[in-house]
Amino acid sequence: MTIQVYGIPTCSTCKKALQWLNANNLTYEFINTQQHPPSLQQISEWVASFGSKPIRNTSGGSYRALGEEKKTWSEEKWVLAFAEDTMLLKRPLILKDGAPILVGFRATEECLRERLGLIPQKV
Repeated sequence: MTIQVYGIPTCSTCKKALQWLNANNLTYEFINTQQHPPSLQQISEWVASFGSKPIRNTSGGSYRALGEEKKTWSEEKWVLAFAEDTMLLKRPLILKDGAPILVGFRATEECLRERLGLIPQKV
């Protein structure tokens, strides 16, 4: 299993996610989105999986700096905005084996374990 965590090192939510992964002895790759921005293709896949609304960092200054027209933007316009300014992306964004499984880090312990495949499937 390959786990990738997209975020920034100074983000408290990213730190919390990394602490949880470490506490559960999970190996992961941390990708700093400021130093290594995700590609337009990656962002498009994330938006296709989650929609643009769940991956918007609405508490950040970049989001607040956008005009009122942001309320009418299409998914495609959001993809371009995320690509132009990665601070608009909610953090962390976690992928398992290349597939996006979680954005933000508010899930329950059971949900986290299930999404990462740590809980055996019931037969």
